[in-house]
Amino acid sequence: MKQDYTKYLFGVALAGLLLCTSCRSQREAAGSAINIVQTEGGMISMDNRWDANPDAQAVAILKPYKAKVDSMMYEVIGVSTQTMEKGKPESELSNLVAEVLRQAAVQTQGKPADMGLVNMGGLRNILPVGNITVGTVYEILPFENSLCVVTLKGADLKELLAAIASLGGEGVSGVRMTIKDKKLVDALIGGQPVENDKLYTVATIDYLADGNGRMNALTRGVKRDCPEGATLRGLFLKYVRQQTAAGKKITSEKDGRIKSLTP
Repeated sequence: MKQDYTKYLFGVALAGLLLCTSCRSQREAAGSAINIVQTEGGMISMDNRWDANPDAQAVAILKPYKAKVDSMMYEVIGVSTQTMEKGKPESELSNLVAEVLRQAAVQTQGKPADMGLVNMGGLRNILPVGNITVGTVYEILPFENSLCVVTLKGADLKELLAAIASLGGEGVSGVRMTIKDKKLVDALIGGQPVENDKLYTVATIDYLADGNGRMNALTRGVKRDCPEGATLRGLFLKYVRQQTAAGKKITSEKDGRIKSLTP
């Protein structure tokens, strides 16, 4: 069931804004004749010490929104068989997310992409063993990154793979790479060597498709298809729900798709 989290989060933000505006108006009315001659500032740690004496007015305003958001974020949508972390040259979590992207290309071209690609920096938390909640996915994928399927010539794909090697690895699917001292030694895509004049599809996120993260080769694609509303987070949520509906748990493995010869 598709759920609209944005309107509730907007409600929380709006309530906070109204509260702050009210406080500011009262201060301005009371201190209109005050001249500020000196200011001092410092860092304030935002931790659980502030939970001891919460602002009653703020709590009252936010309560209905918090209850609604919590009911959505705490929904259990699947089960992970293992704790998955990110790491280079490859990891269980990055392998899984890259494959979700590769398969998501079906919606734009009727079949999976030749390659899936996600940067490690886009994965912000682990996937713990056990129940997977909507909130868990938000913690892993907090950004509004969206699917982009880029069609590249083989020569540009080789440059893309070399860039991945220079970073010591990223999240990939559909390819197998050997790297040494952060340089590409060899690579296969779909089990075959990359051909310079052949066209290949890479399913990635818009952030990388724009050339960020050293992925400049993606900007030279002969075609780029970024379906509206296809966020990576939404795709991952859909994947987990579909696996659960099929009676499957979420699992992944490191399979040597990026092999580093550097000790």
